[in-house]
Amino acid sequence: MKTIKYCCRNEKFGSKQIFKSLKNEYPDLKQKKKDCLGNCKHCKKECIAMIGKKDLLCAASPDLLYAQIKQIIAESRAESVMA
Repeated sequence: MKTIKYCCRNEKFGSKQIFKSLKNEYPDLKQKKKDCLGNCKHCKKECIAMIGKKDLLCAASPDLLYAQIKQIIAESRAESVMA
């Protein structure tokens, strides 16, 4: 699984809670908080996270973003088991 990055300026939309929840649920998961991810167009409107260097996830609510990230984690872990 690639590193999940969060914009510190996006915490008002709930990304901080997602970070904490995933840290508790998946302690081995690589997560980072960055001052800015360079996606201000999306960051100022909705909850965002970046997977790796290019895959930007956006959602209207923290719950929806959390669900998207959990699905990606599950798919990634399923692929690594099959390999």
